[in-house]
Amino acid sequence: MKEEQSSFLLKSSSLFPPPKVKLSYGTSGFRADASILKSTVYRVGILAALRSLKTQSVVGLMIIASHNKVTDNGVKTVDPTGGMLSQELEPFADQLANAQTPEILLSLITEFVKEEKIPLDAVQSAEILLGRDTRPSGGSLLEAAKQLHWMKATEPAYFELISSSFRCLVDLIPNETKSNKTDNTVVVDGADGVGGEKLEVLKNMLTGLVIEVRNSGKGGGLLNDGVGADYVQKEKLVPHGFGSNDVGIRCASLDGDADRLVYFSVPTNGSSKIDLVVGDKILYLFALFIKEQLSFLTEEGNEKSNNNFQACLGVVQTAYANGASTYYLKQLGLEVIFTPKGVKHLHEKAAQFDIGIYFEANGHGTILFSESCLYWLEARNNELALVSEGSEQQKAALRLLSVSNLINQAVGDALSCLVEAILQHMRWSIHKWNEVYQDLPGQQRKHEHLHLASKQVQAEEVTLGCALLDQVKVVDRTAVVTTNAETVTVRPLVIQEAIDAETAKYPKGRCFIRPSGTVAVIRVYAEASTQEAADSLANSIAKLVDQFLGFGSSGL
Repeated sequence: MKEEQSSFLLKSSSLFPPPKVKLSYGTSGFRADASILKSTVYRVGILAALRSLKTQSVVGLMIIASHNKVTDNGVKTVDPTGGMLSQELEPFADQLANAQTPEILLSLITEFVKEEKIPLDAVQSAEILLGRDTRPSGGSLLEAAKQLHWMKATEPAYFELISSSFRCLVDLIPNETKSNKTDNTVVVDGADGVGGEKLEVLKNMLTGLVIEVRNSGKGGGLLNDGVGADYVQKEKLVPHGFGSNDVGIRCASLDGDADRLVYFSVPTNGSSKIDLVVGDKILYLFALFIKEQLSFLTEEGNEKSNNNFQACLGVVQTAYANGASTYYLKQLGLEVIFTPKGVKHLHEKAAQFDIGIYFEANGHGTILFSESCLYWLEARNNELALVSEGSEQQKAALRLLSVSNLINQAVGDALSCLVEAILQHMRWSIHKWNEVYQDLPGQQRKHEHLHLASKQVQAEEVTLGCALLDQVKVVDRTAVVTTNAETVTVRPLVIQEAIDAETAKYPKGRCFIRPSGTVAVIRVYAEASTQEAADSLANSIAKLVDQFLGFGSSGL
């Protein structure tokens, strides 16, 4: 590293002293109260610049905190592929963020540059695309990032890709479906965040869909305060701006940064509770549609194709997924794989399929297409255009190609409108969609979210089974290490034995814990034969977690 480069880093980093609390790069990057993040944003900017020089590609830096309260903020990098920061680099990110002096910071950078053989000769300059949401703190944090003289991204081309792909899917709806007109109106809660603001622009570019945006951030509402996908999913209540006048209308909620999406409808009984459609059913809808299109492409009569590629479709879930969704996905003949919670785990596993779909209940997910699958779809489309143009087989190839363009394969995007396109294709109302799990006889399943004091409670009934999700604040969430898709705790050493002993006291008991990827809490998930038993089991395990890892524990 040249002397002027070292001098610049020492001088600029001294302007942003690190906070006195330890920060950790999780699934969503660094997140904390916005008042302590200037140093962190500056240092993640350095990481992004090094990553750009290493890959000789554009790297993204996002200042955003999704569904967190408005006083929080966060920062994360986006790799050239559009994916998250490589897990191997997360420890280095932690070291940068927590380096206590400019000299220590410079030493870390110098060592990393040497190990990674990163060129610093100024022949290739770093190029970073900056993004932020509508949080008031975003402006000052952006200034910290700009210390390294970066540039911002623009969005028109992306919106054009979304609108043209959506239009293609609508144009390919079967004529018999078009003749049975379905409601093409959706009312969207924008969480008073950046998604609502951008949806106001995108909606004017879409044909065949009428979007009304509420909580777009223009009415003075606070980001994620009584609005947004996280609030709607956890509380199962109508967000601000919705009420009895919306009975029977298809409604949706984005989260603060518009990468989560849940649907809901307002019931007719005047209750503030809603009929909720979470990510599990979005996953089911996508899987059903894609499986149907693949079946058209591989049905009898297509044996003469010059390309015998067999696309492998797979679905990825976590242990928190609604058991009903897993059951019905398997009934479709789909392979269902489980991973630990967290998008980075789901995404990695989904990428192993030709077409991999993942969604969490919170509405965060996407669809991945392998390069070989896209090549096959392009070839089949061209081949069918010559021998049977306009056939259902060719339309199926075009639909899948449009899905690959419409969905954001890197991180998922609630603005993609893919749900709306498929609902129109299937001629499904939100009510028919929400009732799809209840079609099989003898299977009664109930999925609801309740709010008890400061607890987030998720109840899922399978025959008599219920489930409860609780959160316990701890000193160090990284003290908990899990295996087997996060259902077994291997550290601390003795806590799993205590969990097993307590769970064995409850009929149909099941319980596991895991560290949150974003905040200093341990999440507890419990099932038992009744709601009362599930509550009791979860409370017992929460006390165990507090005993082992809480603020009054010895930290063993």
